[in-house]
Amino acid sequence: MNPLISTNRLQELLDRNANVLICDCRFDLSQASAGREAYAAGHIQGAIYVDLETDLSGTKTGTNGRHPLPNPDNWAKTRQRLGIDSKTHVIAYDSQGSVYASRLWWMLRAIGHDKVQVLDGGLESWRGQISTAILAPTPLERQPTPQEFEGLVLVDMILDNLVSQRKTIVDARSSDRFHGQNETLDPVAGHIPGSLNRFYKSNLEGGFFKSPDILRNEFSDLLGNIQAPDVIHSCGSGVTACHNLLAMEYAGLSGSHLYAGSWSEWCADPKRPVKL
Repeated sequence: MNPLISTNRLQELLDRNANVLICDCRFDLSQASAGREAYAAGHIQGAIYVDLETDLSGTKTGTNGRHPLPNPDNWAKTRQRLGIDSKTHVIAYDSQGSVYASRLWWMLRAIGHDKVQVLDGGLESWRGQISTAILAPTPLERQPTPQEFEGLVLVDMILDNLVSQRKTIVDARSSDRFHGQNETLDPVAGHIPGSLNRFYKSNLEGGFFKSPDILRNEFSDLLGNIQAPDVIHSCGSGVTACHNLLAMEYAGLSGSHLYAGSWSEWCADPKRPVKL
């Protein structure tokens, strides 16, 4: 399934009462309640709210990053609570360039759930009905089977890769943060040695994803002869990295990986090397 869906196509699905679950994923890293408040103020009619911290993240230990993934059992419980089974067509959106929607997209795709798409252009592009009704999810009767995240890279693998250099890390943060300037979210500035930088906003033009051809050419310019399965995406806390991963998939460059712990996990251990 195409990772993106247009507003016109979504409207068509709604007009014929297709069985879709629309997920509002808006969030603000500096104010955790802002996304839920924005949802209450107005959202696509029929959408439920999915929270980055409570639904799409696991328990923080202080060393596993700002938005660690939930373990497979907890992610299965969340899917049950949200009403997502293997047949549910999930459509995710936000108003931040599809960053948080991409996180939900990856978390479902990584367990083999193919029927998930991100609304290209987000809420700003939507011309359909807006509602202020706060909808509670309809839970599943049974908990889905817990599944491991395919394509997930752990910190020990990143450490090993510093020596083997079999994979190439692509960091989705802005250039200034990548180079250790203006760091405001994490206590240490810099990046993982050997990483390349691709700011996730480079995937967008006018709030929409660039065409597959343009994205393919831009990632090819960055990666050279490096193939998608040899790419590991990173960022600050495993969120905007999903945006780059989705962009590569949309461009036909399938099979890259995610280091979900990302910089916030990496820099938590002072023994790990840092590059500015």
